Amino acid sequence: MNILVTGGAGYIGSHTCVELLNSNHSVVIVDNLINSKVESIEKIERITGKKIIFYEKDVTNEEAVDKIFNNHKFDGVIHFAGLKAVGESVSKPLDYYYNNLVSTMILSKACIKYNVNKFVFSSSATVYGENKVPFVETMKLLKTTNPYGETKAMSERILTDTSLANVDFSVALLRYFNPVGAHESGLIGEAPNGIPNNLMPYITKVAKGELKKLSIFGDDYDTVDGTGVRDYIHVVDLAIGHVKAIEKLDNGVNIYNLGTGKGVSVLEIVNAFKEENDIDIPYEIVERRPGDIASSYADVEKAKKELNWEAKKGIKEMVKDSWRFEKNYSI
Repeated sequence: MNILVTGGAGYIGSHTCVELLNSNHSVVIVDNLINSKVESIEKIERITGKKIIFYEKDVTNEEAVDKIFNNHKFDGVIHFAGLKAVGESVSKPLDYYYNNLVSTMILSKACIKYNVNKFVFSSSATVYGENKVPFVETMKLLKTTNPYGETKAMSERILTDTSLANVDFSVALLRYFNPVGAHESGLIGEAPNGIPNNLMPYITKVAKGELKKLSIFGDDYDTVDGTGVRDYIHVVDLAIGHVKAIEKLDNGVNIYNLGTGKGVSVLEIVNAFKEENDIDIPYEIVERRPGDIASSYADVEKAKKELNWEAKKGIKEMVKDSWRFEKNYSI
């Protein structure tokens, strides 16, 4: 298949492009590079030995999107492009609603116009709100706890309604949990612009000496050690899940959790990083972050059964691969 990957120069997008190319699909990447770097494209090509067509465009620009669809015959779209920091979404809700919803609507419209009938959407466990863990795909979605999560829930509704109105338009909503790790080559990994919003790149920046210490947001949650519990999944496992989803995609709307099914606390991740990489991570406990919940992990049986997919890599690989990438990273 020929797949359009929006946000394909980003963290999850770049790893998914590698797995698509390794599975003999071709990819066209569109990315505005707001939270990624163009060097990722060349690194994907180095890993796979295959060339990529790349557009530096914003998918909220309808005219630009239309031109890309007009230039290529796509079999499907994997839509990663979006703003994604929970805390920032609380302080900048309009940016998040505009960017994340408009991009989904414009891409859906282009798919209908150009008869592209496979759409895989990068959703999030945040859509479950404060439901009881483990989160199951059949749960009624409660109000999310932050605007970022709300944009994912609303995008899911937009795509569901579009599929209902257009019977050939098939959608996979991939609700994934907390991606960490990096490609084993050390060439691509999580490299956000500015101060990281996610745990692992913050830890690796502290390990490297670029940041003084890690801030842990709250130690008074009702969890094993008071710190937030999340379902951390290796980014390569997650990327393979996207390939399986677009290859399997059939009629209607298909919802899958992509996680490990196990919750791990922030402190457990920090301690695993210290132990596996033999490096100290100074940290301090600070106030809880707005929009965070105590515990989030997946029920992953549906993806296992229907996609023949499950996460293979554990915490050790996650922390080792993250540190290998950080040591190599010099852009």
